Amino acid sequence: MNETEITDDTEEIDKLLQKGDMQTYLLRLYIAGMTDKSAQAVQNIRKICEENLKGRYELEVIDILQQPELAYQAQIIAAPTLIKKLPLPLRRLIGDMSIKERILVGLDLRPQ
Repeated sequence: MNETEITDDTEEIDKLLQKGDMQTYLLRLYIAGMTDKSAQAVQNIRKICEENLKGRYELEVIDILQQPELAYQAQIIAAPTLIKKLPLPLRRLIGDMSIKERILVGLDLRPQ
């Protein structure tokens, strides 16, 4: 991970902390091009977030084919991968995000 990535994450986390809202979810979805699987993952995670976190999440979609350095920095080994950066603990979910219950558990929105 390079210094720029660390600074960017720190600034983003600081902004959320200043808002005083620790329940804001900071999510990054890594996809590999706009394949059917990638498009489905984006659609699925947006729907889940709108239904369960409306107004309390920030979702960044990163195409690792266009920005391979970000995939390297985040140690992405498969796509699609969703990373929940905030609230802690950090979580990684891999797949097309079609199993809603699995995603809700991974985001700590449902008990295991």
